[in-house]
Amino acid sequence: MKTTINFLILIVTILNCQISNCQTSKKVLSKQKDYSFLTDSLNINPQLEKYKLAGFSLVVFENYEIVYSNQFGVKSIDSKEKIDKNTAFSTASISKPITALLCFMLEEKGLLNLDAPIDGYLKRWHLPKSKFTENNSPTWRQFLNHTAGTTQGGFADYYEGDTIPTIKQSLLGQIPRYDKEIEFTFTPGTSWEYSGGGYVIVQMALEDTFNKPIGELAATYIFSPLGLKNTTMIQPNEKGFPTNVALVHDENEKVIRTGLPITPQVGASGMWSTPTDLAKFAIEMQNALRNKNNKVISHNVAKKVTEVTALKNAVGGWSYGWQKSFGYNNYDWFVCNGSNTGVGGSIFATMTDGNGFTFLTNGEKKNRFPVMGQTQKKILTVMDWNKETSKEDTQEIPLSLKEKLIGTYDDFLYQQKMETKIIEKNNRLYVESALLEHFKGRNDNELVYLKNGLFKIIDYPNLLKLDFNDGKLSAVTLIRDDMTSKIELIKEK
Repeated sequence: MKTTINFLILIVTILNCQISNCQTSKKVLSKQKDYSFLTDSLNINPQLEKYKLAGFSLVVFENYEIVYSNQFGVKSIDSKEKIDKNTAFSTASISKPITALLCFMLEEKGLLNLDAPIDGYLKRWHLPKSKFTENNSPTWRQFLNHTAGTTQGGFADYYEGDTIPTIKQSLLGQIPRYDKEIEFTFTPGTSWEYSGGGYVIVQMALEDTFNKPIGELAATYIFSPLGLKNTTMIQPNEKGFPTNVALVHDENEKVIRTGLPITPQVGASGMWSTPTDLAKFAIEMQNALRNKNNKVISHNVAKKVTEVTALKNAVGGWSYGWQKSFGYNNYDWFVCNGSNTGVGGSIFATMTDGNGFTFLTNGEKKNRFPVMGQTQKKILTVMDWNKETSKEDTQEIPLSLKEKLIGTYDDFLYQQKMETKIIEKNNRLYVESALLEHFKGRNDNELVYLKNGLFKIIDYPNLLKLDFNDGKLSAVTLIRDDMTSKIELIKEK
């Protein structure tokens, strides 16, 4: 009996060793996967020449690890010095999710109350009086998810030699783009309007509360702990600004003035970074969302800053600094796009499985948009990030219902000034949208009928409740978690 037991123990031990070796082998194989095919697939260098784009820097990450990094072109068309992985770019609005994250981290430490009215934290300036805020003083959260109702969408850059305004002057409208004080256009919390000015108010409140520049706070709580050595909110006219940077270029591929934009509205659009640092930041967020291997951002904070909190008029859905408007390959994504004069880029990251990409480029919109768009679409295609979904909850669309749906409508997906079509192909219904085509590279977005009577468009994040009047589709209600937004439709002939 003892011999039999020893024999069984030996067999189990051998099996465990084999399993362990197999798992180790799989890990080695995974790490040895060659991603160099992306260079040929993306074909970026010819695009730089075609579209007169100075430079492009790209990072792809998969399974919570950076797997591909490449840089193309030059920092400045004048010097021809090549971009490298440590070359920082102005990130424009990618600053916003950093500012939002900083606020949530400070709240977690008990240093802020984001549900409190922000005006109580302001010292240099106070919110202007408005009929919209008499009985509803806006909170930090409402500024962070663009539901406070403030104006001032974005800001012009400044350069060395210019008179650089203070953020108080910016809010007072004493700057070229705005000639009047920031104001409210609706009752806080009742709608959504993108507002860089709202983030300037957040910046002022942070600096007034902690008596430190927002850049110093971000470095202390985010950049330094994450090891983001090439990320800063220091501006080109300040001590400590990095020297390895990409200069901004106009549509004729010429350096704009000094090439170094100065942005006093730091919390809204003043951060400089690299795609590598942005990828490290995104991966930390992803690890925090799964509550594993996160070092700086807590699971609780990651969930809060990426949850959808604005749906009505919010271009498909918005959280705190992050756009939650698109679905790709059956994944839920948190996304941020940055766009300033002569520079732009994006972060795309999945909420699960640790996949995504970041890129930054130093050219104007007409030069960079084609390259950015093609790169994004190609990565989403060739990386084969396809999350499996169950079809158990779907049902066939009755013929009578199909006939009611087919037609052309005002845009009900993103509430933009364009049309959205429902068409039939091969006995199935598809939604055609110029925005979906732009971001996804295709227009075959199937409309699926769920057993609970709701509809879903493949890779669109909101569920749809459809209402009919006299046999025609008259309204679409977008549903996301516990939020709804009803859009009245006009069917065109």
